[in-house]
Amino acid sequence: MALSKDLDELVQAQVISQQTADEITAYYASKKEASSSSLFVIFGVLGAILVGLGIILIIAHNWDHLSRLQKTILAFVPLVSAQGFCAFSLIRKRNNQRWVESSAAFLFFSLAAAIAMIGQIYNIPGDLPAFLMTWMLLSLPMIYIMKSSMLSMLYLIGITGYGAETGYSSQDASEWYYWAMLLGALPHYYLLLRKHPKGYFTHIHHWLIALSLTTMLGTVAHSHEELMFIAYCSLFGLFYAIGHFSLFQSVGTLANGYKPIGALGTLIILLILSFEEFWSHLSQPRWQLPDVLSSPEFLVSILITLATTWVLSLRIRKVGLPRILPMEWVFLLFIPTYMVGFFSSISVLIINLIILTLGILTVRRGAREAHLGLLNYGLIIVTMLIVSRFFDDQIPFVWRGILFVLVGIGFFIANYWMLKKRKENV
Repeated sequence: MALSKDLDELVQAQVISQQTADEITAYYASKKEASSSSLFVIFGVLGAILVGLGIILIIAHNWDHLSRLQKTILAFVPLVSAQGFCAFSLIRKRNNQRWVESSAAFLFFSLAAAIAMIGQIYNIPGDLPAFLMTWMLLSLPMIYIMKSSMLSMLYLIGITGYGAETGYSSQDASEWYYWAMLLGALPHYYLLLRKHPKGYFTHIHHWLIALSLTTMLGTVAHSHEELMFIAYCSLFGLFYAIGHFSLFQSVGTLANGYKPIGALGTLIILLILSFEEFWSHLSQPRWQLPDVLSSPEFLVSILITLATTWVLSLRIRKVGLPRILPMEWVFLLFIPTYMVGFFSSISVLIINLIILTLGILTVRRGAREAHLGLLNYGLIIVTMLIVSRFFDDQIPFVWRGILFVLVGIGFFIANYWMLKKRKENV
């Protein structure tokens, strides 16, 4: 209503033409319609899940009183019903996203219920990883048959659960199946990037894939776990660089899962390594060079570092060296610093200097661009470093208190100066 009134006023004042006003109205109407449609899809999926769970609970209430044949029939009732809804969606409601996503989610959970109930009825032996793997493999084709992004998201969560269950508790080949199953979901993700780069489901996929890879990278560690710090720092550097691609320039932070995960992950690693106690527990490794070179930790660290270096080189060619952010260089500085730390305590000092430099440069960038968020982000980095040093026994309490007071004063002064500068520029 306010927009329409403002546009009428601008048209009467001959600031814009009536055609321009109509185009602006149509644009915002389409955005509102897209937002409403997405909400309907989400509520439709939630409704389908609740209906499926309700049916399962009703069946479970009378389960002990049923014969084996009755149990078998009831085990397939939700699955057959879900398949019927999916068939109806494909034939009659192909262009209705609410129908497609809701029926696909219903099928996904009905499939799990059928597998679990049949296993219980006929006492089929199995464990959680086997159940998850069967469930995910049967669900994978439905992502492409239904063209369902909701099903793809649920699949990513499912394979991450499977990978974590096998990767952190076993040492057999089954832990590598996750990576093969992840490849199965990537074509759908690629289609989302091409056709719906600003869609809600695409934004959620960014977060899920980044979180899934972060969770599963740790399963690679076996005999040379110390090298995984390099692998993780390079992975977070890769995420941060990807988050600055042109694809993400016109979307907000919440729609760009790669950049916040990359930045937060890098800072967490640096803060962990900023404690001298960490390095005291990390004794000088007695590695045999052939074993190191053939270890999965070394190979993964090399591959991820090379990939991150390549992506960084693409960024440099596109935007120029001066526009590369300090956080994007951290993974390259981290590798020699970490390796030196096995033999010298100077790495602790270097890590602390890296964190402090990141904070100061971010504050400087925020001040230069008059960006209050960046300014406070840089101050938060410095504060995190000081909080970490608060637990350092080698620093007296008086100095810790002085540091906190100074940072608090810095927050007030920086924000006051920025707000004052903004008012002057208005």
